[in-house]
Amino acid sequence: MSELTAPVPDLGGGESRWSEGRARRRRRLTIWAARLLLVLVFIAIWGITSGRIVDDFYISSPGDVADQLWEWTTDGTLTSNLSVTLQELILGFLMGAVGGMVLGVAVGLGRFASEVIEPFVQAAYSVPKIALMPLFIVWFGIGMLPKVLLAAVSVFFIVFFTTFAGVREVDANFVNVLRVMGAKRTAIVRKVVLPSTLTWIFAGLTISVPQAFTGAVAGEILVSNEGIGYLVQTSATNFNTAGVFAGLTVIVVVAAILGGLLKVAEARAMRWKAA
Repeated sequence: MSELTAPVPDLGGGESRWSEGRARRRRRLTIWAARLLLVLVFIAIWGITSGRIVDDFYISSPGDVADQLWEWTTDGTLTSNLSVTLQELILGFLMGAVGGMVLGVAVGLGRFASEVIEPFVQAAYSVPKIALMPLFIVWFGIGMLPKVLLAAVSVFFIVFFTTFAGVREVDANFVNVLRVMGAKRTAIVRKVVLPSTLTWIFAGLTISVPQAFTGAVAGEILVSNEGIGYLVQTSATNFNTAGVFAGLTVIVVVAAILGGLLKVAEARAMRWKAA
């Protein structure tokens, strides 16, 4: 009798989740199609404008840029120089991100420390980052380290301020509950502060990727004989507009890829959070 009266499993939930997943995939494909359409429209307008409305000496053309990229790719120029820039970018990004997160959490947790340190960090942030490059060159020479440090400084302040703001926005009720339960400070940080601050941290990391690229490339433009910034500077010196646009295209594409990877990392790290 109990078997006859057992409740029948509800299959509607599974079907609903399947339809929701299909709708999300369809929306994702629509978004990517719209993005591709925007790129194609931009290239078409650029191609029509070049040589007809604006002299191609100033804006080059999509075809010339593609030819330059193909030439750099086939002779190994792009690979060798991009690898140098990526090393500077990744090292600087990691240094700045880790330093910004650690200091942001440490300062955010203590009211006295935040009131003492925050004004100094704010004042240091107002210094143009590119103005530090001559000092880095004097201190560390003209190798890779000055570009890494410039990228790290560019990332550090953004990650620090977003992490600091995230820590200050943590719900005090959660913290108080753990304190009542006898949790230590490290447990509170691990179980409440860091999970609650992840959204802010990833926002800072995403914003800081272009800044890290700017620091690395700007350093290469100022003093370097390799890297994407060096290619842009050399092309500009030789009045090779196609080379300048080719270098900028590489920067945009790589920055977009890195931003996408951060989005994937954020989605995986925050699977516990409801959409």
